[in-house]
This record gives sequence, structure tokens and C-alpha cells, in this order.
Amino acid sequence: MTTTKENNNAFLMHLSSFFGYVFPFGGIIAPLIFWEVNKKDSELLDATGKEVINFNLSYLLYSTILIVAIISLAINVAIDEINQISLFLLISFAILILVLIISKFVMIIIAAVKSNQGGIYKYPATINFIK
Repeated sequence: MTTTKENNNAFLMHLSSFFGYVFPFGGIIAPLIFWEVNKKDSELLDATGKEVINFNLSYLLYSTILIVAIISLAINVAIDEINQISLFLLISFAILILVLIISKFVMIIIAAVKSNQGGIYKYPATINFIK
């Protein structure tokens, strides 16, 4: 049985991920600080903090891989001539980044609402860096 205070803190822990849209690495640093301060208060906050941090670290990894792929493709296109396949790949990667940004936003909102109702949200495609 969780208390309203735990649910509210879990809610805020999820929402702290939005700092990543404002500050570089804010989506990792803000939840990490919030988790460190509250993890001893309850098991719910400890589990929520781990989940939020793992999600943001996974998102950072996926984003980094996409950016490296786009940069290498852009360099390759700059060296060679632009053809339809390379243009298609550049547009596809740009759309994929947009989808990744939107999906992160939606998942944070869903997780915050679920945690405010007393549940634990498991983000999809998350690597468990912190166990």
C-alpha cells in the first residue's frame, strides 16, 4: 500500500526527466538527484528512481547511436554524390529522431500518470544499467 506522498514523489521523479529537454543531461541528472534524496524513504521510490534513470540512460544510448549514424551518413553523402538512397536514409533517420523525441515525451507522461495512481510503470525497451 503506497501513500499519497510516495505517489506524488514518484510522479515528480518521472516528470524530472523533462529537464533533459531544457539542459544537456538534465534528464539523467535531475532524476538521479531526486532518486538519491528519496530512495531510502520507500521501496516504491527506489524502484521508480531506478526505472527512470535506466530509461533516460537507454534513451541517451539510442540517441547517440542514431546521431553517430546520421553524421557518418552525412559525411559519406558529402564525400560522394547525393543519390536517392542516401537522401532517403537521411530523411528516414531524421524522422526516426523525431519519433524518438515524441515517444519519450509520451512515455514520461504515461509513467507519471500511472505512478501518481500508485503503480510502477516499466518503460519499454529499457536497458537495466542500475539494478
